[in-house]
This record gives sequence, structure tokens and C-alpha cells, in this order.
Amino acid sequence: MSRLARISIVTLSVIVFLYVSLGYVLGKTNDDKSYRALGVFGEVLQHIQEDYVDEPNMAVVTAGALHGLLESLDPQSGYLSPREYADYRDRTKVAQHGEAGMTVSKRYGYIVVVSVVPDGPAEKASLRSGEILEAIAGFSTRDMSVGQASMLLQGAPGTTVKVAVVRRGKTEPQDISINRQAIGPQHIVADRAADDVAYIRMTAMDSLDVSELHDKLVQFDKQGLHKLILDLRDCTRGDVPEAIAAAQLFLTSGKITSLEGQTVTHKDFIAEADKAVWRASVDVLISTSTSGAAEVLAGAIKGNKRGDVVGERTFGEASEQKIIPLEDGGAVILTVAFYSTPDGKSIVDEGISPTVEVHPKTIDPSAAPNTDVEEPAPLGPGQLPKADDPVYNKTLELLKGGEAKKAA
Repeated sequence: MSRLARISIVTLSVIVFLYVSLGYVLGKTNDDKSYRALGVFGEVLQHIQEDYVDEPNMAVVTAGALHGLLESLDPQSGYLSPREYADYRDRTKVAQHGEAGMTVSKRYGYIVVVSVVPDGPAEKASLRSGEILEAIAGFSTRDMSVGQASMLLQGAPGTTVKVAVVRRGKTEPQDISINRQAIGPQHIVADRAADDVAYIRMTAMDSLDVSELHDKLVQFDKQGLHKLILDLRDCTRGDVPEAIAAAQLFLTSGKITSLEGQTVTHKDFIAEADKAVWRASVDVLISTSTSGAAEVLAGAIKGNKRGDVVGERTFGEASEQKIIPLEDGGAVILTVAFYSTPDGKSIVDEGISPTVEVHPKTIDPSAAPNTDVEEPAPLGPGQLPKADDPVYNKTLELLKGGEAKKAA
């Protein structure tokens, strides 16, 4: 780094530090903690520049600081460099693009698979929900935002992306190639589960899915079916407004969800009786791979005591993000509002807990920690749950036997 560049960075750091300190002294804001934090940031930056063992790459240092700052908030908030933001804008202009067919988030400091699209590229490459992506396209996910990971997983249809996957019960990553492809609409699966029980599975919460849901509910009602299993396991795609529209089909009254943030006015979404088309019994299947919009729907059913919610606690990711461009050409992806359950609990903080907890597979506590555990494969398009599906079977039992079976 040249002497002039070094002087410029140090001078800028000092100016920032002095400006922050002056603002604090003059009381330009009521938030003293913000000024103190900025003052510490400027001081640390100056020490890195002057005292670090080698000449630091300040661009890398700054980017790392921004990543850490946003990651400390929640998994969906993140920073995009100028190059990444330009790439993002280019991708949004393309009518059709290829993707890996999975929803990702961040847990344990790394990118994790929340769910895979049935019969999609990730599922064909044997990826499963809950697995850790240690690297994507050769880049470690340790300091990677969800937005960055999603962009790396996208690309032209027919191209491949390599990921390093840490399987459940394993410690070493396995390299896997995923063939990107365009993902079409995810239609619902609907069929008769038993004499008086209908079954519907939703893997996405888009407008087409909600429209299909409405039509199938009307059809089942005309056929004289009086009980419904609504399967929301592996449902991660789609928007919350569509989940609210879906909840309207089941509720004649009560609160569906609430949205609130520091800059977002509190808003309650209330059920309207004339929009309800299914007034018979309904139980919902959930899992750790249920997230986002599907959690709002499951929370509305549970919160209004409309039916049982069976399975495992959901992932916890129903929120709204905003992309804020920066002067240097980069951007900040910032979570600006959280959705909550009818009783006011944040879905991001707590997820949706089941009223009847059932795990998909019994785990042998005596098994070694690295013992291979074969995870059940996601159901393919048009498939009903398998006969050994404990969550599905328990729900069917509850609907057939009512309260007497539930208490047993």
C-alpha cells in the first residue's frame, strides 16, 4: 500500500472518530450507545491500520466487519459487495434462471439446507434438510450471508455448482455437484387418505398453490369429506401474503398473524368469514423444514385452535427484508419486520411448536455419534406419505379417533 493511501485511510478513520466523538459531546442524538459503538469502531480500525503485524487489506477488513455486523442480527440480514449487488441486479432482469432447488439459511455459523424441492436438482443430488454446506463453489460459507449463498447456487440452466456437504452424524465434508435447472411451479398434492379423510401437501406458498388449495377444498367438501390433513413439511418457498390468503380459507374469525418492525407500522391480519371454504376438521403436519410463509399458516391454525399441529418445531424464519443500496455500489439486505403468531410470539424467535410432538424417526441413544443414519427421502411429486411415516400416521389416528385417541 502506498504512503498516500495509508495516510488517506488513517486520516479518514480519525475524521470518523472525531465526528462521532463530537456528535456525542454535543448531544446530536439521544442514542448515546450508537455514538459510543461507532467511536470504538473507528478506534479499532485505526489500530488495525497502524499496529497490525502486516499491512492489512482494508477492503477485506471492512467487508468482514460488515458481514459480522449484519450476521449478528439474524440469518437473513447480510451485506453484498458492489460486485455481488451488480450480479444480483443482473439476475433479477433474467426471466428464467437455473437454481439448485433448495432453500438455505444459516445455523451454527454455516449455511444449512432448510428444505429441497421434490425431484429438484438438490434432491437428485441426494441433499437433505438439516445438512450443512461447508462450501459453495469453492468458497467457505463460514463468513457467507444467506443472500451470497443463494446467488452462488443460482446460474444458467444446465450448469453445475459444487458444494461441500457435511452429512448428519459426519464430521468431514463430501463434495457434491448439483446440476442447476429452472424450477417450475410446485403444484399441490391432493388425494383421499381414508374413507372420510382428505390429504393435501403444499411444498410452496405461491398464488397458484393457494388457488389450487381453494379448489381442492371445495371439491373435497362437495365429496362429503369432513376431515383434512394439511402437510406443510418441507414447505419453505412462497410469500407470506399468500399464506394469509390460505389461512382465510380455514378461519371464519380471529387473528391470522401480525407484522411489526422499528420502521414498519404494526398491522394485524384478521380472518374474514366470507372467505372461508373449509369449516370441517383440519390437522397440520410440520417439521424443522417448515419455514417462512408456511409457518404463518401453521401458526394461524394453531393459534385459533382450529386443529392440531403435529410433528416438530418449525425452522423460524417468517420475516420481511429490504435491500438498501449503498454509496459504493454495494447493498445491505436488512430484516425490517417480523411476523408473529396470533398470541403475539415472534415466529423468527420461537418457530411454531406442535400441539402433538412426533419425530419422524426414532433415534437410538446408544448409537455412536458418527453412525450412518439414513434420512427419509422427500416425497416426490404426486406421492402420498409412506405407510411408515409416523407423523402422518399419528395425525390420521387423531382425526379418526378424535379426543379419545389424542389423550391416549
